[in-house]
Amino acid sequence: MLVLFIKFKALCGDRRGNIAIITALVSLTLIFILGMGIDYGLAIDRKSQMESYADAAALAAVTPAMVAAGQSSAITTAQNVFNAQALTMTGVTYNANDVTVSIATSGDKRTATVQYQAQSQAMLPDVMGFGSIKIGGQATATTTIAPNIDFYLLLDDSPSMAIAATQSGINTMVANTTAQGGCAFGCHEENPSADKLGNPYGEDNYALARSLGVTLRIDMLRQATQDLMTTAQTTETQKGTTYRMAIYTFDIGLNTIGNLTSDLSQAQTEAGNIQLLEVYSNNWLTQNDYNDDEDTNYDTALNGINAIMPNPGNGTGAAGDTPQEVLFFVTDGVEDEDVNGNRQQSLLNTDLCTAIKNRGIRIAVLYTEYLPLPTNSWYNTYIAPFQNSIAPTLQQCASPGLYFEVKSGGDISAAMSALFQTAVQSSYLSS
Repeated sequence: MLVLFIKFKALCGDRRGNIAIITALVSLTLIFILGMGIDYGLAIDRKSQMESYADAAALAAVTPAMVAAGQSSAITTAQNVFNAQALTMTGVTYNANDVTVSIATSGDKRTATVQYQAQSQAMLPDVMGFGSIKIGGQATATTTIAPNIDFYLLLDDSPSMAIAATQSGINTMVANTTAQGGCAFGCHEENPSADKLGNPYGEDNYALARSLGVTLRIDMLRQATQDLMTTAQTTETQKGTTYRMAIYTFDIGLNTIGNLTSDLSQAQTEAGNIQLLEVYSNNWLTQNDYNDDEDTNYDTALNGINAIMPNPGNGTGAAGDTPQEVLFFVTDGVEDEDVNGNRQQSLLNTDLCTAIKNRGIRIAVLYTEYLPLPTNSWYNTYIAPFQNSIAPTLQQCASPGLYFEVKSGGDISAAMSALFQTAVQSSYLSS
């Protein structure tokens, strides 16, 4: 016993022994700290990487296509996007069932939430005392849902839309109708001989315009309406929503060209049937109906379309909700109808528009400029006095921000497309 005590005392008194013990203890501590730093650093890096996968998955669930596909498809897509990347990570223990995706819709907002759990494998499990570090998190993405919208097109096909579409066309028509005093309109008549127009072969001005290669405004309107369907198809695909179209024209009455449909290709075909009103002859609607050229009846048109259009919804697609409703009104803004037994050529009565807007229906107005015709005595007598008020009146009819106008020779297709896009952009619900 004495010998052992002497040896222990000698060891404790040996400075080299103290240093060895201290060095061993410090080394173990440093190894532990280093191992902890490495494993926790790796866990943080792996968590950050998986969070980027969760971000991508959440965003994938709120694309327009996924909004249109529905919640079930959006959830599956988000899970697949996350798993396709997370399952390939090294140093991570992860199961495909360790991710959950939820979709919530409130008003016009849709939010996708992606939550995940995994284990980051330790590099030094013996030192750390455990084999893995739990990691997890979540990501969210929110989008504004493009609303479903029904568009009711109300298009002017009255004789005033028979004016040549460009100034050069107007000049051509005037130069070739000297027997009529220079008429810029390609009016469509069943019995032009009654008016002694002086045209070749006794044809009406509509046929004359065709033979001269003159494009009429009704031609541009027809093409613009067909082009609009292409624009609508592209836009609904991009936004993941549904647009339906109904096409009506108006003159003395309201005419159905195409009933409300989500088949925009069908609507495009139907738009090809837009035609100018054909009358019997000047002042005669038919052989037995003298109507004094009262061929633009806004009262019948707007009251009629108001009766057809349903009350609008919010267009969210939620159960019980219905599409938003937009009246797409294209006209040159001059009324010509019978009022209390007298012919009235005047401005639109905006009370008709107000009655529609009061129901929550928005009105988009495209004004195809009623061209001044100072060489025409009829124009100077009846239209010139209120010419400057046509545009302001139509703007008053339109909902805020939904008024466009196109000048003579202007691109009606581009104008209709621009007005459509504006109507779509302004259709989102306020937050």
